Amino acid sequence: MDACHSETIAQGERFSFGDNWARFLSCLNDDRIAEAENSLKVMLDVRDLSGKSFLDIGCGSGLFSLAAKRLGAVVHSFDYDPQSVACARELKRRFFQDDNHWTIQEGSALDEGYIDNLGQYDVVYSWGVLHHTGDMMRGLENAQKPVKEGGLLFIAIYNDQGFASRFWTKVKKTYCSGMFGRYLVSAVFIPVFALTSMGLGMIKHGNPMGHFTNYKRKRGMSLYHDWIDWLGGYPFEVAKPETVFLFYKALGFRLLNLSTTNRLGCNQFVFQREGL
Repeated sequence: MDACHSETIAQGERFSFGDNWARFLSCLNDDRIAEAENSLKVMLDVRDLSGKSFLDIGCGSGLFSLAAKRLGAVVHSFDYDPQSVACARELKRRFFQDDNHWTIQEGSALDEGYIDNLGQYDVVYSWGVLHHTGDMMRGLENAQKPVKEGGLLFIAIYNDQGFASRFWTKVKKTYCSGMFGRYLVSAVFIPVFALTSMGLGMIKHGNPMGHFTNYKRKRGMSLYHDWIDWLGGYPFEVAKPETVFLFYKALGFRLLNLSTTNRLGCNQFVFQREGL
């Protein structure tokens, strides 16, 4: 593992996202992959990605790189976390072992030199990543650089909930502070999350496990692993939808699709570069 990455985790300054993604791969199946593909098709308003180039900034588990590849794209994936890179390479090994049109590298969304050397892409995707870099605004700036003229930028950023967001920032920092902090936060919040999910299951599905079993319809994700990602996801920044919209409008992007939340989740944006 990269020494700088390991040190920031050991110092309580960063969550080990790759560990969580590695565990997520154990429950990955065809249904989850299909849901991930569908989420791309819906937000990008496409039937497939045949003939398109796709850049996955902060590829995490590699699930959405895999989804884009299965939709026909030529894919380049990178992540700052070496274990996340390993996850993506494992998915490539499982599904596209001998395919030369899926490249996976270790890299940072904050490394301008690395970003500048990536070239231009039809679709640049960064879902739930840039707010974990430690410098979200620089990440937002760098993410638009590889978008070709007429290309699409699909990002998701945590919604700014004011006091609630500040509260969760402290929870996440506590989780990452060490073993005691991790156990304390987990012991307090996971039972609350579980009871809340059981209640939602009864209300929406008439079954206390309904929310658990149907959660994969949300982009193919796993409820438990998303809980851990939420509790530990540090660094952590947030933005109001209008902040992201105005930022990219000033850089020559037009908003094509938007999905917002009034809660603590992510606002999703699809922009198109109108001209360089």
